Amino acid sequence: MRIFAVFLFAAIGTFIVDQGIKTLFLGGYYRPGSCIDLSLHFNKGVAFSLFAFLGPYLKWIQLLLVAAILYFVLREGYLKRYAFPTGLLMGGALGNLYDRFVHGGVVDYVAWHCGFDFAVFNFADVAIDLAVVWIIVVAYFFPQKSSRT
Repeated sequence: MRIFAVFLFAAIGTFIVDQGIKTLFLGGYYRPGSCIDLSLHFNKGVAFSLFAFLGPYLKWIQLLLVAAILYFVLREGYLKRYAFPTGLLMGGALGNLYDRFVHGGVVDYVAWHCGFDFAVFNFADVAIDLAVVWIIVVAYFFPQKSSRT
């Protein structure tokens, strides 16, 4: 039960922080910078606007993918080992998915343009990336001991 609580608090917390920040930008917050602009953008695709051609179908495909990942994690028992990063991943994924259903695209606001133009991203994207790196590091550098000897 404690493991599920960690997962749930991480997911809900990530979602709330993500949507709170996005509300600022939807309300008109803007801050230009020499390397990073904090400005509102709507991403109709996924990373680097890939798959934008899928239009309204993309949100349904992503909903199925998020549900499948959550089902797999719960069924295989990965939550026992990866409760917090899985919560970050789900909170970020649901935050971006919520944007697609409510705003027609993901609300992005961090635009890097120092030396080159990089993808515009948001807090949910950072949470997802952090979760993936966390899971990879734990899986490869701290492998579980096998119960078979």
